[in-house]
Amino acid sequence: MIIAVDIGNSNVVVGAHNGAEWQHFWRLPTNKSEEARAFYDVEIRNLIFEHGLDKAEVTGIILSTVVPVLKEGMVEVLQRLFGKNVEVVGPKLYERLDYKVPRPYEIGTDLVSNAYAAFKQFKTACIVIDFGTALTFTTVDHTGYILGVAIAPGIKTAMKALSANTAQLPEIPLELPESVIGMHTTHAMQAGILWGYVGMAKELIAKIRKEVGEDYIAVATGGLSFVMTPLKEVFHTIDAELTLNGLKYMLEDLKVEN
Repeated sequence: MIIAVDIGNSNVVVGAHNGAEWQHFWRLPTNKSEEARAFYDVEIRNLIFEHGLDKAEVTGIILSTVVPVLKEGMVEVLQRLFGKNVEVVGPKLYERLDYKVPRPYEIGTDLVSNAYAAFKQFKTACIVIDFGTALTFTTVDHTGYILGVAIAPGIKTAMKALSANTAQLPEIPLELPESVIGMHTTHAMQAGILWGYVGMAKELIAKIRKEVGEDYIAVATGGLSFVMTPLKEVFHTIDAELTLNGLKYMLEDLKVEN
């Protein structure tokens, strides 16, 4: 069994893959406080017990994080809980995989994992759109090489910024309205932000294809990808598990190399 952990700016996702499928997905809030190490130790330990996970079956652990302050603590927690070394995604791991990554110390490890998974699964050039805390477009060529990334604020980030900086605008549910002409405040914000992001995604995908080629397929991931139903016709597929799949593939390929 493989344990894959992805630490994002909003959530920490822990997956347990039994060799055939993801047997467990656990989502925890990203905790950046001084008590973070103890928090994750207790929470993950409880999840292991609650779901009856046999720690003896764990053969490998891999960690991706875009929150550097949590890396050392999470590695310690995972090693203590499972008694195994933790592979940490980053420039040294890319070298071991012989996977060339542009500006490896700058690009988010989650984006690299997305790119690795998309190319591994589809064996073709692609644009990976991740609807997370940030909205990212990672372009991967026909050899699997990452050409570059476009980054915009994520949908929830935009909504929170608007609510926080405008006294009369509340936080709103993520529901795409049929009409873009808002009849009340909530509707107006949903129309402007959500339909605006539909347009942004379509325009960026079109611009990227104009630069690199029309044959680049669009692959979506991230929890909010399922909200953007008008984009389904644009996406080749929506894969909520893409990031963790990338981590799994990396760990498997490391074992092959070793």
